[in-house]
Amino acid sequence: MREFSGSLAGSGRRVGVVVGRFHGQVAKRLLEGCLDALKKNGVAEESITLVNVPGAFEVPLAVRRLAESGACEAIVALGAIVRGETEHFDLIARECAHGCAEVARETYVPVAFEVLACESVEDALARSGGSKGNRGFDAGLVALRMANLLRELPARGGG
Repeated sequence: MREFSGSLAGSGRRVGVVVGRFHGQVAKRLLEGCLDALKKNGVAEESITLVNVPGAFEVPLAVRRLAESGACEAIVALGAIVRGETEHFDLIARECAHGCAEVARETYVPVAFEVLACESVEDALARSGGSKGNRGFDAGLVALRMANLLRELPARGGG
């Protein structure tokens, strides 16, 4: 049996991080967690490309540009969407998630998706370094594991 799982080794890895800044305090905490995870696992600061976009709706376009550029072996998508009184929340959350997933499937560049979709700002804060951990940190680890996993897996048509 051959088993593949990817490691957390970050030395030599090039990682892109796209941050939707609409909920600034949450975005800042997610970014801090992500950068902490990447650096603790050996990713050099100069190997991280940080892209700030206005909000969650803009995240997939920046993720696609990074993926197609060849500059990154994995990308982390960060941000927060907080439910309001209209359907806007559902539209933005769905399109952001779908857009990032589509990029990963079409480009074979893994996208660790942690654009939080929460009922309240308090809930988002709890998931960005509060009582429920930091999903940005977790996303950094996912990006590394997936970048390494895809290097291990046989290429299409290969053995």
